[in-house]
Amino acid sequence: MTLLSRVLGLVRDVTIASIFGAGGHADAFFVAFKIPNFLRRLFAEGAFSQAFVPVLSEYRTQRDLQAVQMLVNRVAGTLGMTLLLLTLVAMMAAPVLAAIFAPGFYLAGGERFTLASEMLRITFPYLLLISLTAFCGAILNSYERFAIPAFTPVLLNLCLIGAALWISPMMDPPIMGLAWGVFLAGVMQLLFQLPFLARLRLLPRPTMGWRDEGVRRIMTLMVPALFGVSVAQINLLLDTVLASFLQNGSVSWLYYSDRLVELPLGVFGIAIATVILPALSRNHADKSDKVFSATLDWALRMILLIGLPAALALVVLAEPLIATLFHYGEMQDRDVMMAGMSLKAYALGLLAFMLIKVLATGYFSRQDMKTPVKIAIWAMAANMLFNLILVWPLDHVGLALATSLSAFLNAGMLLLGLLKVGVLRWQPGWGRVWLRTLFANALLLTYLLSLSADTEAWLSAGLWQRVEWLALLVIGGGLIYLAAQWLAGLRLRHLRA
Repeated sequence: MTLLSRVLGLVRDVTIASIFGAGGHADAFFVAFKIPNFLRRLFAEGAFSQAFVPVLSEYRTQRDLQAVQMLVNRVAGTLGMTLLLLTLVAMMAAPVLAAIFAPGFYLAGGERFTLASEMLRITFPYLLLISLTAFCGAILNSYERFAIPAFTPVLLNLCLIGAALWISPMMDPPIMGLAWGVFLAGVMQLLFQLPFLARLRLLPRPTMGWRDEGVRRIMTLMVPALFGVSVAQINLLLDTVLASFLQNGSVSWLYYSDRLVELPLGVFGIAIATVILPALSRNHADKSDKVFSATLDWALRMILLIGLPAALALVVLAEPLIATLFHYGEMQDRDVMMAGMSLKAYALGLLAFMLIKVLATGYFSRQDMKTPVKIAIWAMAANMLFNLILVWPLDHVGLALATSLSAFLNAGMLLLGLLKVGVLRWQPGWGRVWLRTLFANALLLTYLLSLSADTEAWLSAGLWQRVEWLALLVIGGGLIYLAAQWLAGLRLRHLRA
């Protein structure tokens, strides 16, 4: 389901790129969409989910269904009221938010800033709607109903594709249609999950519960988790702030390249972290330390198995991917080159982005929020330093590279922390895992480099020629990688948790 969502996300971005390109209007929309989307990842998928799931798992393990229902009701009421007030304030202060998150637009004045402010008033309620959707999804995940929350983002992609094709032509300017598509998607995603909660007899009946023990524990855990789980998103937002000072198109180039990195990150990194969080939380509640460590070790092996070849492929095939997916309509040759360069820089950090998702889960499942916060602060400071050093010589590429470098620092510190306290203990067989991985990736890299054509050929080729070339590289590379892993000793039993 996550794969389906990410593939449709690419279709969505292809549609937007073809119709709106990478100019000032597209920059304005991406800022208006990124602000609530950033806060959604920070509060809903990030801090809230990581704080809520361990507490809910503990209630489910140690208490009856009535106590779980009461917790769900009070969290729904408290979260909903808080987000409603935040949404109303943000809609009234939309120009202020646009100036804060895209100061370059504000200082330059003109249509980009005005458009971003107007669209933000339409897109910001998405934060309220999608946060409640994430709340429902967290409950379903805790009860091993993973498919429904994973499918829900498909509705966002369908709404934005429909808005670009059918609503935008009726709007002036057309880009405003995408903002209304975001709002409609939030409504549909929330309504979609409610029947499945009803089947679990956990449909929320919101009541205020500031003094409830469970609510207060979740709120206490949320505060440090705001930094611990979402440092990568904060770094990406800082990229947008600085990119708003750069030449027209910089925000869009970073957006399109980030979207391609998000495909393997979402399909594998976030999916694995989502699946292991309830299991690790129950292991911790049951004091099953050996099972806890083995589960975390398995997740790291899966990240290495998928993350390294994905990163290599994105670096080698950056321009071919951008050209095949986005080089139509308003998307120009220069846009492909620029987005391809930032994609390479982001791809260098893909393995670290995936590791952060899994390693942070090792802390949050144990309700340890303080350690990731300390690490996140160091990583954010490093990211800002790297930004200031690299943005001037490398422009938008420097921002992407700074994000990747700080991600490796973050992942390394998280890993060392888990090893130091003994929560993670390496299981037997890592030597063979590394040998298989290096052998398979060496063959994959050789194959991709030997067949990939120069960028000019990709830009001048037609649609079906690009698709044919890319299919040969992707399918052939995937088969070679899997065959090499099998020849080196990988078997299905190694993939089981």
